[in-house]
Amino acid sequence: MSTENLPAARLMIQGTSSSVGKSVLAAAFCRIFYQEGYKVSPFKAQNMALNSFVTAAGGEMGRAQVVQAQAAGIEPDVRMNPILLKPSGPTGSQVVIMGVSQGNVTALRYHGEYQRLTWPYAQDALHGLLREYEIVVIEGAGSPAEVNLKSNDIVNMRVALEANAPVLLVADIDRGGALASVVGTLELLEPEERALIKGIIFNKFRGEIALLQPALDFIEERTGIPVLGVVPYFKIRIPDEDSVAISEAAEKPRVATTDQLDIAVIRLPYIANFTDFDALQDEPDVSVRYVTELDSLGKPDLVIIPGSKNTLADLRFMHESGLGAQIYKFWQEDLPILGICGGYQIMGRLVKDPLHTESDLEEVPGLGILPMVTEFYPQKHTVQSKGRILATQGFFQACTGEPVVGYEIHMGRSMPDEGQAPLLELTSNGVAYSDGLQAGNAYGTYLHGIFDNDSLRNSLLNWLWQRKDRTRPCAVTQSQAALRESAFNELADSVRKSVDLERIRAIMGLPSGAGFQISADGKAPVEERSGQVGG
Repeated sequence: MSTENLPAARLMIQGTSSSVGKSVLAAAFCRIFYQEGYKVSPFKAQNMALNSFVTAAGGEMGRAQVVQAQAAGIEPDVRMNPILLKPSGPTGSQVVIMGVSQGNVTALRYHGEYQRLTWPYAQDALHGLLREYEIVVIEGAGSPAEVNLKSNDIVNMRVALEANAPVLLVADIDRGGALASVVGTLELLEPEERALIKGIIFNKFRGEIALLQPALDFIEERTGIPVLGVVPYFKIRIPDEDSVAISEAAEKPRVATTDQLDIAVIRLPYIANFTDFDALQDEPDVSVRYVTELDSLGKPDLVIIPGSKNTLADLRFMHESGLGAQIYKFWQEDLPILGICGGYQIMGRLVKDPLHTESDLEEVPGLGILPMVTEFYPQKHTVQSKGRILATQGFFQACTGEPVVGYEIHMGRSMPDEGQAPLLELTSNGVAYSDGLQAGNAYGTYLHGIFDNDSLRNSLLNWLWQRKDRTRPCAVTQSQAALRESAFNELADSVRKSVDLERIRAIMGLPSGAGFQISADGKAPVEERSGQVGG
């Protein structure tokens, strides 16, 4: 399929390995070009992550491309991530194609045959975006030099060749071995693939750039490819794509100070959508820590059981680890417990999967906290929801009747006992329904993104401080939307200062950006652009 008649300029971000910062750098370029007035879209042919999102049309896609779309100032579209793999066991994943779950497939079968069947979807999605946008920022996955997977690659060099996209190769200099990883990656590429590598970026640099210069000179002389940037190590609140970040957080837990609430999130083996807790982590009076063992649970101010891609397996983990029994004891002692999606299901009396929709287990007893039973069905419920808060007790008391928004991704249906009052009244696609339960100070809901609702989040934190007989030690913080925009602009500013943007524009076929003036809202007026987009 030719790209000659497609107007969009292209830029692809590939890495020497996973977790080098490709997703964040792609988001940075999306925001930079958005600031300059371009119509920009992200694209990643295939993503493997348990952090997903539901679009307005009800399609499921990887969270990283959602973040990149937000950085580009556009609504997420499943074409931006046409293939999503959600690991559901040691050797298998649920396959989501163009936003719709196709069931579970083993890794061997996927790489052996299924992956070839998914390429046409990625191809069509890519060309659709190239037709509709002025710039498409493309992200790779892992490394393009993984020779054992290369024959069925649909996300790295196959995409670069299909789009005729210039590639920036990113290496993480903080982890060590960056020079060898760059040289080794280039050596393993085919000549036509290597020809697409137009620049090298070293990411996460700490120290004096002058001390690094001899290494940069060596790389340019050894490879013949220019180093187009050295991006400093920085901490900006951009949602993480996978669970590497929370694995590190579990290994090095934050300790709450006397002016912080201690919130413990159970680090389930198949934890999903942990970005639900970013809004809490942004609060200065909150310390969020991820707990994997009973000995490290302590007695926090709030325990959260998060979403799960394999609820029955994670429920068995809760029982075997002793965490389930301790959380039940906490509930009896009136300590606040909150479950979201899979965590909500775990808090019920029983979880059943008679058709083995999600695991090999048929049923596992729940924690017995909430009066309900959950059963899994093959049809997946993926919607954006909005509604209002019905609950009148606990932390909901201060925000009863207020609006709430979020999204749902689940295959289980939970049936509360007769006469139970719901937490929320929601509407999706014109259909109204109830969600959530409460038992004492235990709460559960299917609604992801619930803490992004500023009023609800502040009500929760004020209530937790009141339980400690204290007034909240900080003022109400900025809204999540304002914090996100500030983070994107800060990220773009850092990367803009760290890379040779003029040379990157040139390899993309874009006109010079000299003279662009970024306004107070972080965006350049469209009329300041000149020249034709091409690439």
